[in-house]
Amino acid sequence: MAETFVMNKTASTPDAQAVAELQGIYGLFLFPEKLLQKIWAKREFSEADLKTVDGRPVTVIHPGKWNGLGGPDFLGAHLKIGGRELAGDVEVHLREADWAVHRHAEDPAYDNVVLHVVLFEPAVACSVGAAGKRIPVVTLLPLLHYGLEEYAADDAVEKLANRPLDHAREKLGVFDAVALGALLKRHSDERWTQKAGFARERIRLLGWEAACHHAALEILGYRFNRAPMLSVATEFPLGMWVGGQVDPEQIFETRRMQWSLQGVRPLNHPRLRLRQYAVWVTARPDWPERLKNLAGALKAAADKVAGAEETSCLVGEGISVRAVRKAAQMKILRGQLLDGLCGGEVGGSRFENLVCDGFLPLLAAEANTVLRPLWYHWFAGDAPADRVRMLRGLGVFDGALQPAAHGPIQGLLGWMLAQERPIAS
Repeated sequence: MAETFVMNKTASTPDAQAVAELQGIYGLFLFPEKLLQKIWAKREFSEADLKTVDGRPVTVIHPGKWNGLGGPDFLGAHLKIGGRELAGDVEVHLREADWAVHRHAEDPAYDNVVLHVVLFEPAVACSVGAAGKRIPVVTLLPLLHYGLEEYAADDAVEKLANRPLDHAREKLGVFDAVALGALLKRHSDERWTQKAGFARERIRLLGWEAACHHAALEILGYRFNRAPMLSVATEFPLGMWVGGQVDPEQIFETRRMQWSLQGVRPLNHPRLRLRQYAVWVTARPDWPERLKNLAGALKAAADKVAGAEETSCLVGEGISVRAVRKAAQMKILRGQLLDGLCGGEVGGSRFENLVCDGFLPLLAAEANTVLRPLWYHWFAGDAPADRVRMLRGLGVFDGALQPAAHGPIQGLLGWMLAQERPIAS
């Protein structure tokens, strides 16, 4: 992992929220214990490799019911540890030592705990409960799909998903068009830098092919089913899909309890997305290599976008998204990417997400090339409709010269995230 453990601010009372302060690639960030609980609840880790510290394999049949009250964090979990099925509670901490700090062994509410889940590697193999009961410990840090900083960043974005925009509209409405454009551009640049950095770390951890494979399945599952999709990517690498060793129907059925189907549109149903990826990989089995080979063409398109931006500024005009896209022949480029990388299988707004959240950041990181201008003006993907409406109301989008584009939406999100950050003392 890229992060370095700096200090752990663990509260001394059981009901207080523990937080770890970590050094990431973008400076210090906070990782709360509640986020680790969320990772356990959503099973956002490599379940196939889950083992106790003393080496026994662990199967999570059901992670338990998340308990927001006093007592263990998860109640009624169903697990298999070392081949033995167990039903009981699960306690989650950043460090194993927090079990003793919170004096859980003295609290009868914790007598039914059968597993202690921690983030950092512990010094002991088991926690000690009442009457000397040995409680197995599992460490999640080595099993996470990506770095802690990316988990924390994604969690911050998810918290904004259903946040009302009235306050944002009021604060941004005081800016004139030029100032607002500059503000959104600055925050979108920060978002791009972060995305490219996370992509670079993913490539370092997984290698190019696996990083592409993981990103594709994650985005196809986004946002309700990204965790089980990442588990699928880990258990079934790209070579197995190419070799015909993967049955999408069987994958869906064996994970039936993990999929989130409520509120998922038919086109985003995980069964359909798994089928799509199988067809995609059959048509383009070498798609990660094809993506890498497109570095020159995409860099040339990004240069054309940058040139069109500069020309608009020199003649004193506002930058027209429509004119920029025309100069870079982005519609033609989109068609080439859709066919060349996906065999035309994944279209619509989800393809735009694949380009902006997957293809471009990964390629920028791998080829060390500047693709941000192309990313900024790319077609909007699965952006929340209320954010698009808000930017249209502010005059950023107008449907003609300024159609909805990815960059300003990301800039708005970046600005909203900045409002949430605590002010440094």
